[in-house]
Amino acid sequence: MEKYMIVDGMRIPFTDEKNILQVIHKAGIHVPTFCYYSDMSVFGSCRMCMVEDLRGNIVASCSTPPKDKMEIKTNTPRLHEYRKMILELLLSSHCRDCTVCEKSGHCRLQMLASRFGLTKVRFENNREAEEIDDSSMSIVRDPGKCILCGDCVRMCNEVQNVGAIDFAYRGSDMKVSPAMGRKMAETDCVNCGQCAAVCPTAAIRIKSSLKEIWSALYDPKARVVVQVAPAVRVALGEEFGLEPGKNTMGKIYAALRMLGFDKVFDTSVGADLTVIEESNELVQKIEKGDTKYPLFTSCCPAWIRYAETKHPELLPYISTCKSPMEMFGAILKEHYKKADEEEGVRTVSVAVMPCAAKKYEITRDEFKRNGIPDVDIVITTSELARMIKEIGIQFNEIEPQGPDMPFSISSGAGTIFGATGGVTEAALRRVANAKNNEDLKAIEYLGLRDFEGVKTAKVPYGDKELDIAVVSGLSNAEKLIKAIESGELHFDFVEVMACPLGCVAGAGQPFVYRAGKEKRAQGLFKADRSAVIKSSSENPVIEDLYHGVVAGREHELLHVEYVK
Repeated sequence: MEKYMIVDGMRIPFTDEKNILQVIHKAGIHVPTFCYYSDMSVFGSCRMCMVEDLRGNIVASCSTPPKDKMEIKTNTPRLHEYRKMILELLLSSHCRDCTVCEKSGHCRLQMLASRFGLTKVRFENNREAEEIDDSSMSIVRDPGKCILCGDCVRMCNEVQNVGAIDFAYRGSDMKVSPAMGRKMAETDCVNCGQCAAVCPTAAIRIKSSLKEIWSALYDPKARVVVQVAPAVRVALGEEFGLEPGKNTMGKIYAALRMLGFDKVFDTSVGADLTVIEESNELVQKIEKGDTKYPLFTSCCPAWIRYAETKHPELLPYISTCKSPMEMFGAILKEHYKKADEEEGVRTVSVAVMPCAAKKYEITRDEFKRNGIPDVDIVITTSELARMIKEIGIQFNEIEPQGPDMPFSISSGAGTIFGATGGVTEAALRRVANAKNNEDLKAIEYLGLRDFEGVKTAKVPYGDKELDIAVVSGLSNAEKLIKAIESGELHFDFVEVMACPLGCVAGAGQPFVYRAGKEKRAQGLFKADRSAVIKSSSENPVIEDLYHGVVAGREHELLHVEYVK
């Protein structure tokens, strides 16, 4: 017998929906929320999602399970006034400098205030001003904009297992803060920025680098070169009304040139280098018979930071490969060194990334040579969108262009780095020496393209099998590490991405819910299918690099050592 609910007079069937809110969504009704995310625990603090039953009882739809033949109303005069009162109370203690707030236009509090027609707040703001914490290299905390929804706390504790922030004090004194009132830079924060991604206001936001980038672009003595990460191409279009997953790389190249960048490139070239070096490491490890721990990937700086703070015993087993961004940054600085001397300019290396942790990564001493960073500035996908809008570029109308020589070719393997499982699949294409569509399909069908938090597979290698694991979300990584260290599980290779679903869900991307992130990943896999070159080892640009700039300098340019 089919179970159903009556929602605003409509009969809505349900099966495994966990709460009334999910049934309401099936009815095509958007009930406002601040604190509800389906992939985190139910908190029920904002009370915006309250609904009314036939008896006049008001219940939170996010924390109430559906019942067969249950009848509810989502919009009554009582509920309408109730929600407006909640918004007014939140605004009464909230910073109201909306016109100069970085979240303006994307702030959920601002959107709901507009939706419910709030034009004034009757209550005086008696909240004491608190100091803005900008000590972190990647995020900024502004307590004056916090509405205590708890989204950042649950993300940091439940999904990422970091615990850098939590609720402090009680009652009207309650606030979100690092322990003992410390600065973010003094905590074990891994700089993933996922707290900022789920923050509905701008209480936590990604640190802006726009002042530095504009200064470089307007400097006549600077040659500004830029690389764009794979995941950016399937997310930037969302800021201009396009669907998640739409590949806009050609338009991105054109827009970057219009902004004043001198040379534009694809970080997928760096990813191709990473595939070569990391797969070499894996083969050497297997041939040595070193099986105590797997080889862990090193592309994600938030994962590196997590290992350093939580599991320093794993550092010797993390790949010595630099991230694709840092590899390519080193290559670009070397490539333009001679021209800089001859022309009397300096090369400023910029990276457009989906990730907040990349802002932290470029400040690490390991990625500086003679005190000079290989990548000077990192901006996020959202920051690039702001630059395009600021200049007035009509993004949807410009014609696509291509990247600059001599780094104009990259493989499909490099492109899929932006989705969880992509790094592993790219490496396996080389290790397994995939030569044709049948080989590529065999690797694809291993299940590495699924969107689960933990994926495992067995891969034939010679007369043995390799045990592979792909994990995204640091809480999932923690569970896997414990199983490995206890001897319960064994793997030869483990890919770790801090952000659930990988770089497509990075905190520097426009915010979308899970379905949108999955579309982005599918967009990268679609780009791979249309790529002429599938394997990194077949990229002629990479071959030229190994005979040119990289020759004899692999360790200096492409590798790094993380020390306890």
